[in-house]
Amino acid sequence: MKRRSFTQSLISAAAGAALLSGFAATAQAEGLSNRPIRIVVPFGAGGVADVTARVVAQQLSTQLGQPVVIDNKPSAGGIVAADTVAKAAPDGHTLFLMSNGSAVTVNLFNSLPFDMVKDLTPISTLGYFDIGVITDAKSPFKNLGELVSYAKANPGKLNLGSINVGSTQHLAAELFKTTAGIDAQIVPFNGTPAVVTALRGKQIDAAVEILTPIMGQINSKAVNLLAVTGEKRSPLLPNVPTAQESGVKGFVASSWNALAAPSKTPAPVIARLNKEINTAVNNPEVAKKLRELNVQAQASTPEQTAKLLQSEIKRWGDVITTAKIPKQ
Repeated sequence: MKRRSFTQSLISAAAGAALLSGFAATAQAEGLSNRPIRIVVPFGAGGVADVTARVVAQQLSTQLGQPVVIDNKPSAGGIVAADTVAKAAPDGHTLFLMSNGSAVTVNLFNSLPFDMVKDLTPISTLGYFDIGVITDAKSPFKNLGELVSYAKANPGKLNLGSINVGSTQHLAAELFKTTAGIDAQIVPFNGTPAVVTALRGKQIDAAVEILTPIMGQINSKAVNLLAVTGEKRSPLLPNVPTAQESGVKGFVASSWNALAAPSKTPAPVIARLNKEINTAVNNPEVAKKLRELNVQAQASTPEQTAKLLQSEIKRWGDVITTAKIPKQ
């Protein structure tokens, strides 16, 4: 009896060890180690994308109980940052701050050291932020309809400002021309301050710009916001119509940010990250902080984020082709 009992004990112990081993393997597959998670941002510090990433990273760090750090790697088209993540270990500890600029990059460059779709796996969106059409406070154009009417009556005379060629703002200005059916000159500048200076100095008639960096000028009434280009009115500016409400059908252009991982990251890790990101983005305090940046917090599934990226690649590719913007 004793021998039998001892044998049974050994069998039970072995079974228990195997079971625990199985649980440990499952936990490792579905989880993350306690090493820091790095979010590689393709923009410099201080911009709306960088601050958005930092707000979400802080909340993720609290949820996970481990450091989540921001690594700024600005470069043309965000190529350096995207390539860094595409070639990183697929363990969920190196993430890329993806944006509509990532979709633009696919069609703006002759060649890339990575494939935006094949080498990166989207996890979730973080938020969307509006673009607007603005004029100087003393401009004769008080709404988008008046601006379009002038452009149609005076082909080639309207000057539209934006930042660098190939930027979201520049392509949104090109989309404005196409959807409004106007002949206008797009004048690129090296940054938002230069655009605002040119607008107030009457060197340009209007400008297409992301709202966040110009909210100060809008709130102080130094510039007029004629319309926003999102699907809906901005929650922060409920009295400002959309471009479509103003008669320019099809002129819809919003900026967005998302997080992505190297393509071979295990599905359970992607699922865990998606769950944590959704929890972070839906946190009331995070949503409040993003709203103060004029960013509408919105998370998504990996499938929805991948679909968004693919649709944006096609959309902005069509704009680049129509505008005959040379590849870099």
